[in-house]
Amino acid sequence: MSSLSTHFTSEEFTTTQQRGLDNTPNPEQLSNLTHTAWQMEIVRHLLGDVALHINSGFRSKAVNSAIGGSKTSDHMLGHAVDFICPSFGTPIDIAKKIANSGLKFDQLIYEHTWIHISFNPKLRGQVMTAHFVPNQATTYTIGIE
Repeated sequence: MSSLSTHFTSEEFTTTQQRGLDNTPNPEQLSNLTHTAWQMEIVRHLLGDVALHINSGFRSKAVNSAIGGSKTSDHMLGHAVDFICPSFGTPIDIAKKIANSGLKFDQLIYEHTWIHISFNPKLRGQVMTAHFVPNQATTYTIGIE
C-alpha cells in the first residue's frame, strides 16, 4: 500500500468496481493525485480529523466511460474526489462546511448522497448542487440546496 499523504493511500484513490479495466494513473496523474490527497488532508482536518470514505478518486478514461462520467471529468486528471464523512454528518452538512471554510477548490458539488470536490488548478470556487432525473442528463444549479 503506497501513501499519497498522511491518511490516504493510492489504493483508496484508484480502486474501482469496474473489474477488468486498468485504472493505473500515469506519472502526471499520480502527481495530481498526491496534491489532491494533501488537499483532502485539509478537508479531513476541517471536518474534525475523522475518517473520510473515498467513493471515487482517479478514473482512467476507460473507467470514466464505463460509469458514464463526464468526458471532461477532473477525476481523469487526478484532481477530483467523491467522498462521504458519516462521522461528521450528512453530505449537505459537509458541503456547507467546506463551502463556508475559505478552502480553495475548483468545484464543490453537493450530489445528495456524496460530495464531489475538485482541486483543478483553475480554483474557480464553484459551489453547485447536482440534480439527477432518470433518463436525463444531470443538471446543476449554483449553490447548495
